[in-house]
Amino acid sequence: MKKIMPPAYFYSGIALIILGHFIFPAFKIIRYPYNLLGILLIVSGIIINACAWQSFVKNKTTQNPYKNPGKLIAKGIYRISRNPMYLGMLAILLGISVLLGSLTTFIIPLIFFIVISKKFISLEERNMEKKFGRRYTEYKNKTRRWI
Repeated sequence: MKKIMPPAYFYSGIALIILGHFIFPAFKIIRYPYNLLGILLIVSGIIINACAWQSFVKNKTTQNPYKNPGKLIAKGIYRISRNPMYLGMLAILLGISVLLGSLTTFIIPLIFFIVISKKFISLEERNMEKKFGRRYTEYKNKTRRWI
């Protein structure tokens, strides 16, 4: 059985936000021009993801949450967040929700947050603790999970 990767949840989330907005357009909670703040969140998410991606490539380690980690990255964006890729994806989903401004769109980022936390982050943290032991525990104690 093929395992579903986090980007699949992210891209599905984008599609569901947009579909939800048009199929179930609950009342508008964020109106123009305030909804344009969503663009800032989207751009921030893209930058966060690019920085995280660059760290993985530079350190030649896996981005696959199902594989054992190759290295413990605690520099750059990883000094601010232990999970910047997920943070970037969540920022983009929230940005789209803010940009569209309807109540129903905010359900998907919440579901994404819960699924990623329960399914992937907990798995990754167990793998990191097994592989890096005390080094990871020290990193975990001084760096927040999200922000």
